[in-house]
Amino acid sequence: MTKKLSALIFMIMVPVAYSKTLPPASESKSLDRGGISDGPLAGVVINRTVTVLGWDFYQNFAAIWRAKFSDSRYTVSVHERPTAQFGSEIWVEYKQKRMFHAFLAPARSATKPVAAAAVDMVYKNIVDSNVQSLLFPDVDLAPEEM
Repeated sequence: MTKKLSALIFMIMVPVAYSKTLPPASESKSLDRGGISDGPLAGVVINRTVTVLGWDFYQNFAAIWRAKFSDSRYTVSVHERPTAQFGSEIWVEYKQKRMFHAFLAPARSATKPVAAAAVDMVYKNIVDSNVQSLLFPDVDLAPEEM
């Protein structure tokens, strides 16, 4: 009898304890709002490279990006596809759009000047893309989603 009574008390007390710790549904924030460019993820340079050559490009790109645009809110990702014939294919994306695209020769010494040129080109293309989306909104397209 005492086991049944203690089990009954436990079953009554557990929902009461959980209901006190969780906020009401009206106060909880939706996780579906916002995007990757909002909040703590704003201004991040994401590395999606796979080789040493790609890593060198990413390191140079990220260092120059942070030096030039330390207060930037743009989140960009550096992608790489190694190829046997051309070295590595490198591109930089912002909101799933390519802002820079190039083939890097296997010589690692050439990555720093290419990364420096890529930073300027990516920033200019991001600003142009944002201005274009503000000036010419398309009612048929929804806002970008993550």
